[in-house]
Amino acid sequence: MALPSASELTVRSPALLRAWTVESKRPCRLLRTDRWQLREYKLGRRAEICLELLQKEENLGPQDMLLRTQMRIPGERAYSLAVDLVWDTARGWTAGSLRQRVADFYSLPVEKIEIAKYFPEKFEWLPVSSWNQQIAKKKKKKKQDNLQGAPYYLRDGDTIGVKNLLVDDDDDFSTVRDDIGKENQKQLALGKKKSREALRARSSDTVSSAEMPTQFRGPEASLSIHVGSFR
Repeated sequence: MALPSASELTVRSPALLRAWTVESKRPCRLLRTDRWQLREYKLGRRAEICLELLQKEENLGPQDMLLRTQMRIPGERAYSLAVDLVWDTARGWTAGSLRQRVADFYSLPVEKIEIAKYFPEKFEWLPVSSWNQQIAKKKKKKKQDNLQGAPYYLRDGDTIGVKNLLVDDDDDFSTVRDDIGKENQKQLALGKKKSREALRARSSDTVSSAEMPTQFRGPEASLSIHVGSFR
């Protein structure tokens, strides 16, 4: 709040600000004002921090997970604007707990929604286990799933796509933007591959065209061979 740029926003309270660390030009870790002192985050000397201005005061507890939820638009490969959702993980980091929280947030039956986590660096959506899958696997699982671990690695600020099965039964979570992003990544990887192949070809031509040094051969020497008798 003491920064010159923040003074123009007329922020009345620190509770109206969210502070995030920035990695790869994206918000990464949420710095909770009432959880740790700043030095405990081990930010380093060149850490980048961005501030998010809120419409109302917020005080997240250590068990609260902040997620960005987006409802899929029926009949379109697109989503509505992101809405913040606070998930209390005190009862566990399970898929069932998250699905129930999302269902309650959107006032939908939990068996009538599908959710997926978005990986923006890959332009991919990873569905969280559906209601039917959880029932089928319940007897086989010896311990509860934890969304903090593989393959979800859920953390503050992640985007969760939500699908209302009452009006949208399509299995696809992707968007047109995802298609474009994947195609750009494919073309970029193909360009790098061609550049490496061209570099190797030029290196090979340089070695083959270089003159090999002529090896000096001295005068031939005569040899005398004596065969002994071993009888």
